[in-house]
Amino acid sequence: MAPVQKLLGVLVLAVLLISAGAAAAWKAQAWRYGKQLAEQAQRHQDDLAAIASAATAQQQAEQDKRLALEQQLQANDQTHYRALSDAQRDQGRLRDRLATADLRLSVLLDAADSASGCNAPATATTGGVVHGAPRARLDPAHAQRIVGITDDGDRGLIALQACQDYVRALGR
Repeated sequence: MAPVQKLLGVLVLAVLLISAGAAAAWKAQAWRYGKQLAEQAQRHQDDLAAIASAATAQQQAEQDKRLALEQQLQANDQTHYRALSDAQRDQGRLRDRLATADLRLSVLLDAADSASGCNAPATATTGGVVHGAPRARLDPAHAQRIVGITDDGDRGLIALQACQDYVRALGR
């Protein structure tokens, strides 16, 4: 073999060795990057799973709060409905008693007021059964109207209380 051929053979061999080394280095580098990318992808999946778990827990907590609020509002509604029905029942009884003359409404009179035109005595007579300030009975129709007004007022107060409780419950 001629020295040029030997040199050419050594050069080809060197190029082959260098390219084999570069290929091996390239494969090692690709393997390292592949491993890093796989680790990064796994961390990304873990982060996504943690975010999904936190979102699910938060959603469950919100649903629990909503359910508790709904139950509280339902309990408040039942309480106010009961109060309203009790007030209506009591007003109905009062109207019935007024209608049957079982009960008579009366008002206190100011015996010192000379403009009223009432000549009722300031004190009870010795033969009288009623003691205390002089009173005048109301006409049953007027008494019914007064009871109706108080009934409307009671319903209004109960409705106001229900609204206030509703707002308080929502504000928690």
